[in-house]
Amino acid sequence: MARRNKILVPEARQGLDQLKAKVVQSQSPEDAKFEAAEEVGVPLKKGYNGQLTSEQAGKVGGRLGGSMVRELVKMAQENLRNKR
Repeated sequence: MARRNKILVPEARQGLDQLKAKVVQSQSPEDAKFEAAEEVGVPLKKGYNGQLTSEQAGKVGGRLGGSMVRELVKMAQENLRNKR
């Protein structure tokens, strides 16, 4: 499946993937979305998932994205504290 989202700094892809795996406590970034889907009760499988509703897809994306943003904010706050 092709990615439609573009990150502003392509070199950051690896770091973002590692963060994704970290927030759902997954071994690999590829498995992160499947583990997040399992946590919220969405029947996500490898391959085509056209049977999922928008609500189900949003639960998975929201779980991952929201957790990643929270973690990034914590990291930024810690960085600011350490600079003082």
